[in-house]
Amino acid sequence: VSKQMLEQVLRELQPICTAEQQFIEKFFQLSQDSGDLQVPEVTGHRASAPPHLIAYLLVFLRLEEPTAQLLSEIFSCLEPELRGFLDVCNKVHPFGCLQVLVTLNDSVFEMWGSSSALSSSFLNTVLGNMLLLAKSSFNKCIGSLCKEIEEAKMPSKMKGGILPSVSRFEEFVNFSEEVFRTARRRGELDKAHLRLASSVFSSINSLSSANLKVNTDMVMMENFHHFHCFLCQKMIHSLEGKKREAKQRYSEHMEKYVIKYLGQPLEKLNHFFEGVKARVAQGVKEEEVSFQLAYSKQELRKVIEKYPGKEVKRALETLYRKIHKYLSPEENLLPVVWHAMEQEFIRQYREFEDLIQRCYAGSGIAMDFTMEDLLSYFNSITLSN
Repeated sequence: VSKQMLEQVLRELQPICTAEQQFIEKFFQLSQDSGDLQVPEVTGHRASAPPHLIAYLLVFLRLEEPTAQLLSEIFSCLEPELRGFLDVCNKVHPFGCLQVLVTLNDSVFEMWGSSSALSSSFLNTVLGNMLLLAKSSFNKCIGSLCKEIEEAKMPSKMKGGILPSVSRFEEFVNFSEEVFRTARRRGELDKAHLRLASSVFSSINSLSSANLKVNTDMVMMENFHHFHCFLCQKMIHSLEGKKREAKQRYSEHMEKYVIKYLGQPLEKLNHFFEGVKARVAQGVKEEEVSFQLAYSKQELRKVIEKYPGKEVKRALETLYRKIHKYLSPEENLLPVVWHAMEQEFIRQYREFEDLIQRCYAGSGIAMDFTMEDLLSYFNSITLSN
């Protein structure tokens, strides 16, 4: 409603100002180029111009733009009234300043692009001032929204899922894209989108220092994934860079999440082989690692005995249930994460086998489950869920 009213006001202003300008220029014989004023002739007992207009004439004789000056006197209340009206329009909706900016932008673009010689320079100036005011209001709104997004707190009972800052960004983008859908210019909006996207990234990054009850990498992974998917749907050219960055960050945090949680089903095996790799890196020959007390063949057998096939499968089932519990169903990342878990587990298994062959050659030591067993564990868990 405020949009229609503002458009109507602007439509009706131009013919009024133009008509008044035509009258003044014709009556006072004002040249738009020279800015000269000519006193109308007095014939008989009656002057061609009313006394108050002659007074205006005398006042503005030495001014560079007499027409604009006369109009500014005649319409002295126009700019204050417009300011008040724009203020009301801005308050109708939390993002009302966007609609005001678009409407004024389009109106000024039309007027300044007009080839009509009767376009009022006075009205151009007034609407130019209103446009500056609208841009200022818009920038203040974006600044406040950036601050709100950066300072948004994660709800105390929230265990994961999409953060309020990401949802707020989506709300603004959806509204602003609709408002600017037919706009002639969108430079201000593109800059605002970039500012807000940077604030969203800051908000998600701040989670790394937050005291969350769930895995931080999981929450960051989900939110960067959600942000990326949203931008893929919107196809906003100015945010292509942020879209690529979000995809990269999503992948990074998924990798961290997967690696951290996959250390748990085979935690002691992981710890043992990390020690083996550290000794080799320090210069111990591979064939001599087994002579180290903490990494002897006997110690390796003890660790391997803790992970019979049945226990590994049970540990994977527990892991799946835990991931399923905390990942938000809206993002549907469970199949993706579980597949990444499977790939990482296979990589670890092959690495363990390789280290056993290189550092414990001929010992006959092997893990209790084979690669085929491992694949069947993951397959059965996936099918049963």
